[in-house]
Amino acid sequence: MTTSLTASGPAAAPALPSDDALWWRSAVIYQVYVRSFADSDGDGTGDLRGVRSRLGYLKELGVDALWFNPWYPSPLADGGYDVSDYRDIHPTFGTLEDAELLISEALALGIRTIIDIVPNHISSEHAWFQAALAAGPGSPERERFWFHPGKGEHGDEMPTSWISNFQGDTWTRTVNPDGTPGEWYLHLFTPEQPDLNWNHPDVRAEHEDVLRFWFDRGVAGVRIDSAGLLIKDPALPEVPAEVQPGQHPTEDRDEVHDVYRAWRRIADSYEGTRVLVGEVWVPDAARFAAYLRPDEMHTAFNFDFMTRPWQADELRASIDLMLAAHAPVGAPSTWVLSNHDVTRPVTRYGREDSSFAFAKKRFGTPTDLETGTRRARAAALLTAALPGSLYLYQGDELGLPEVELPREVLEDPMHFRSGGVDPGRDGCRVPLPWRGTEAPFGFSPDAGRTAASGATTPTAAWLPQPADWAALTVQAQEADPGSMLWLYRQALRIRKREHSLGDGPMTWLPSEPGVLAFSRGDDVVSVTNLGDRPIALPEHDRILLSSAPLVGGLLPPDSTAWLHRPA
Repeated sequence: MTTSLTASGPAAAPALPSDDALWWRSAVIYQVYVRSFADSDGDGTGDLRGVRSRLGYLKELGVDALWFNPWYPSPLADGGYDVSDYRDIHPTFGTLEDAELLISEALALGIRTIIDIVPNHISSEHAWFQAALAAGPGSPERERFWFHPGKGEHGDEMPTSWISNFQGDTWTRTVNPDGTPGEWYLHLFTPEQPDLNWNHPDVRAEHEDVLRFWFDRGVAGVRIDSAGLLIKDPALPEVPAEVQPGQHPTEDRDEVHDVYRAWRRIADSYEGTRVLVGEVWVPDAARFAAYLRPDEMHTAFNFDFMTRPWQADELRASIDLMLAAHAPVGAPSTWVLSNHDVTRPVTRYGREDSSFAFAKKRFGTPTDLETGTRRARAAALLTAALPGSLYLYQGDELGLPEVELPREVLEDPMHFRSGGVDPGRDGCRVPLPWRGTEAPFGFSPDAGRTAASGATTPTAAWLPQPADWAALTVQAQEADPGSMLWLYRQALRIRKREHSLGDGPMTWLPSEPGVLAFSRGDDVVSVTNLGDRPIALPEHDRILLSSAPLVGGLLPPDSTAWLHRPA
């Protein structure tokens, strides 16, 4: 965001394909964490030109759209989710022209672009917040945020005892120009991310203008970060022991839906479908689905499935829950195994407790990567066979594991605000390995630092890559028909070819305990064996794809097979 409420840019939005207005209902969307995708200029950090250089790889993979984590100017106190200007590109990543070229070049390959919008908060270095600090208590500039006097005789106590999403306090005290203690300001995340006051018309107008700014540049949609947190109770009450639906002081308040109805009207005013995708962490399925009513968001991430353990009853319960929740509002479910915040599937599924919760992340958790890889392959086919759209986090198609990084290189505020107990999220953000046998594995150009001897060494990536990733590079996996990359390419190719897959109905088939079997249409069956012994497959005339070789015609444990059955 900038202080201006007037967008500059193209007079007319670039035309998006209009022949498939419902593309988003069954799309495969690839998440690009720019900082770790590909480095074009040798500084050890990914950038937009690096992404442009790899568009052919993404086309070959078979994705329909790219979702970019925040690419805006930012102090990077929280990986770019502390935005200081919504109408420009972080200089490390490139320029606005680079972004426009990337959007158009991807679209020429049939790949749409979705960008991250972070509406709950901005950077403490944003011009609005700096103006609020300078203006002082009671000023109009402070009304865009949640400034409040402290409790106690001298205002030394925080206004509430709310807990941050990153652990710790949610209030930070300011210092007046004369050096005396001032008001407190609210931040549901880090102190570098002050929360905006969505009751203020400037805040709403600014974000609506930002949407138009990027839609005018050909962006096909926005992913809305922390979508349920925007509206706060102005009375600032403490969180009660029992919260009534829609009445939490900071989460999932009923008034938030007015924001997304306004955004939907903007999206629908453009030719070619512009989609709204929500990051909605709401435990109640009906409350979750309310965000997906026809006049609000198009889709939202289904995190329930991603957090469940590798158990047939748990995964089936999640599938049933989410399909039932989406049905009344007519929205497709969105399936995802990981993202830039959670433990990678290869690692998570290789642990004794294969569920995910932020509070459970610890250093040194025992992991069986062989089991985890086997299960991650099976999960890839399972999710790709489910009805709806599919999100794929960069590197999961390579089977990359979570990396336990040295503490001295960690940057994630979740680690530091936990007192060093939580390893944070950097382990799933390590730069991708593209080729070669030594780090940085083609992530950066071959030409790097030049030593006094004249020898050139590759620039180190911003987070260190494990030496054993040589076997996981794109180059190595393209030469191995049994690799994770080959599996994903085949799966996405078949998913696009078989019209029964993607959006549409599914029917559970009778199966023994530990097995998930369902049909898609009349001709495709997916079978996942989560049990501990091989199983016979239902009637079919050919196997479309299997995550593991059959043994004596039987599907081994921790495997998925797609079957074509006779008409």
